[in-house]
Amino acid sequence: MEQRYIYLIRHGAIESKGGKRFIGQIDLPISQEGVMQANRLREELSCIRFNHICSSDLRRARQTAEIIADKHNLTPILHQELKEISLGEWEGLYFEEIRRKFPKEFIQRGKDIANFRPPGGENFRQLSERVLNKFQYIMENTDGNILITGHAGVNRVIICHILGVPIDNIFSISQDYGCLNLIGWSKGKYRLKTLNKLTKIIPA
Repeated sequence: MEQRYIYLIRHGAIESKGGKRFIGQIDLPISQEGVMQANRLREELSCIRFNHICSSDLRRARQTAEIIADKHNLTPILHQELKEISLGEWEGLYFEEIRRKFPKEFIQRGKDIANFRPPGGENFRQLSERVLNKFQYIMENTDGNILITGHAGVNRVIICHILGVPIDNIFSISQDYGCLNLIGWSKGKYRLKTLNKLTKIIPA
């Protein structure tokens, strides 16, 4: 049985003026910093032979995947199931706004991160189900090395699954913008080899 590697990427940085917001499925582009991060990943991974490149269909992930794919003469395959978690009515709101407008819900979220669902959104268990179903589908219908460009939440549920970490502890796993996670697969088993690796950004 072949040895395979999954290069799991978080998309490049987005504009974050005004403080920390709940972004979720808002379809934002990557910033200039994000472009630089994607370019560094493209160069670092230029010597890897990829059979397939997959991506969330949100613009920030798609743009990152397209920059990397340019070196490999591949077109990223987009999967809507790899979208970031839906935050419903909370999308676009700043953390302080949530604390002020939804104080009880904000406390509840902190107490039960796996099962709390914002109005009109998803919880992390629902995210995990849709992402892992698609991840398994991708693995079963591809061969060789693959690159997947996702989001912080998407990547975390995949890594939680591989490590056997409960979803309740999902935020113990760091996923910075433009990071690389390397997962090995052999004899039906996954092994996390690299977590949240960042490449040095060198200005053009």
